[in-house]
Amino acid sequence: MRYRVSIDTGGTFTDVVVADRLGRHVVGKALTTPARTFDGIRAAMTAAGEELGISLAELLANTDVIIYGTTHATNAIVTRKVAKTAFLTTEGFPDILVLKEGGKFDPHDFSMPYPEPYIPRRHTFEITERIGSEGQILVPLDRHQARAVLSDVKADGFEAVAVCFIWSIANPVHELAIGALTEEVLPGVPYTLSHRLIPIAREYRRASTTAIDASLKPLIQRHLRDMEHDLRDAGYRGEILVSTSIGGCMHVDELSERPVHAVKSGPAMAPVAGKFYVEQEKLGRDAIVCDTGGTTFDVGLIRDGSPVYTRDSWLGRQWIGDLISMSSVDVRSIGAGGGSIAWIDAGGLLQVGPESAGSDPGPACYGLGGDRPTVTDAAVVLGYLDPDFFVGGRMKLNVKAAHRVMTELGHRLGRNAEETAFAVLLLANELMIKAIREITVIEGINPRDSVLVAGGGAAGLNIMPIAHELGCSRIVLPKTASALSACGMQFSDIVKDHSLSHFTRSGSFDYDGVNAALQGIDAELERFLAGLAARGMESHRIEYFVETRYLFQVWELEVPLPCRRFQGRNDLDALVEAFHQVHERVFAVRDELSEVECLNWKGRLSVHLAGKWEEQAAHSAAAAAPHGRRPAYFGGDEMVTTPIFRGLNLPAGAIVAGPAIIEVPTTTLVVYPDMSVRVTGAGNFLIELSS
Repeated sequence: MRYRVSIDTGGTFTDVVVADRLGRHVVGKALTTPARTFDGIRAAMTAAGEELGISLAELLANTDVIIYGTTHATNAIVTRKVAKTAFLTTEGFPDILVLKEGGKFDPHDFSMPYPEPYIPRRHTFEITERIGSEGQILVPLDRHQARAVLSDVKADGFEAVAVCFIWSIANPVHELAIGALTEEVLPGVPYTLSHRLIPIAREYRRASTTAIDASLKPLIQRHLRDMEHDLRDAGYRGEILVSTSIGGCMHVDELSERPVHAVKSGPAMAPVAGKFYVEQEKLGRDAIVCDTGGTTFDVGLIRDGSPVYTRDSWLGRQWIGDLISMSSVDVRSIGAGGGSIAWIDAGGLLQVGPESAGSDPGPACYGLGGDRPTVTDAAVVLGYLDPDFFVGGRMKLNVKAAHRVMTELGHRLGRNAEETAFAVLLLANELMIKAIREITVIEGINPRDSVLVAGGGAAGLNIMPIAHELGCSRIVLPKTASALSACGMQFSDIVKDHSLSHFTRSGSFDYDGVNAALQGIDAELERFLAGLAARGMESHRIEYFVETRYLFQVWELEVPLPCRRFQGRNDLDALVEAFHQVHERVFAVRDELSEVECLNWKGRLSVHLAGKWEEQAAHSAAAAAPHGRRPAYFGGDEMVTTPIFRGLNLPAGAIVAGPAIIEVPTTTLVVYPDMSVRVTGAGNFLIELSS
């Protein structure tokens, strides 16, 4: 039997999903090992192999494709453990990264310090040159001065170079010259040219994305090289792909050249998995996808059968964080996972997160030295987790340690351990509900109109009360919920985006200029596709988009193009109407008398890789028999004796009424009182709540 393996290395756990050619899936889970990533991968793959009845060596020898996702890039940016990077820009524009976009989330909060730029101001170097907006050379490149600057960069031990010149997207000649000089003066030092990476208008967005990409190159190239070396040493000989923030994957070499695509690569795959599960269960085309891991709670959307994308990926708070302005799956993350630490602030109020216990030392119940209460410790105290069946029994939880830290926290609140643990879980719920509302209600979407897809190892602990609060009537918790992102990689395609800027208006539409831009996008995508065709990957599709706005608006909305090329007025009218519809959905307003401005044009190539699904089993409704019982707390005055079910033993059609707890080797589903769960033909858990 041949296999396809996907790997997601999170902040707490490393997840592995193994799929065979019949569409059957097996999940392996192990603690992430930050010191050497492959140790966690090997442990998780070994666990998956045991489920299949084969050794790690046999699994690797019979695997054709490995798709790897990692939080390495995101963690490096957040902790600023990136390469020492020099930022080269046009003389007279040294403060692009300092000023950002000139705003902050709360403009009247004067206690907030001014944010630090991604690259320190002292690491910014001005180069004598200037290109005009029409591509004309206003100031020739001073090669002597540029060489001197690069010599200083070399002498100061910089590890990477980011180059972003004004209007290089109109004429890249000076950026190309700096690239050649960098190779000459700093041989072996990686560099990024903005016009190659992200050829769009808006200077800060291009500069920020370029700076982040360059700063990641030494780190990510080394990380991927070491990971590939470890896999080859272990006996793997197949294809290695890496998941990306756009919800697809790339070959290792391609991603090494553009590591910015690795930011949020794991979380971006959860909506991809959610899309397939909603289709599998025939639950419509709109979904909210939640992924509750050990460190974060991630939420994304499926609209009209496709993941929602964004070009504004802020790492940190909006306006004051760092911006990656490349198309990516719109996933919002907060520090509210199973490992999130509960604490009391200066005002005596209980708080949860954003700090996480991670995998080392982890929650107190892990028994690895953690001494601070977490959401997972709360679940243990409440009786939701079986200490002898955590991760299928591979990890034994320390119940006494969980009670100790929760009791200590409760003393400060005047509550017992159970009441305190329940309060911790309720507060985590509120944080998650807030995150979901920010990506739905604020964007003009009613959560009641969507099915909720719950994933992540901690998803089943509280997804039912969250859905009830939001008004969602249907919840799907997949049988592979604990590895939702890794499962998404199983159904992802190789995806490549390319953008070009060309400004025009609907009132004086530049047909030739727009078609030339689309032709340039096609040329780049076809070049990429030619490399894949040599590997036997030819099944593909190309979608086109444009960023548009009404006249005098500041920000744009992304609109799908109704055609591959604009032949006449009918094509333009179709585009304008599509923009009106998107604007009305987002802002509840359409202005048909206003001109529409078009800025950035984009093509997205998807090369099909996705595997197949296991066939659904026939079933009929039936009550299920419990595996055992134990006390659990659902609020009130005392614990409740609660039936326990082993999820893998529940047949299709089985119905479990709450209060109850359903355990599978890598996750736990808590069925609250007055709620119930049905096992679908695909083995997923479907919860339908009354309105």
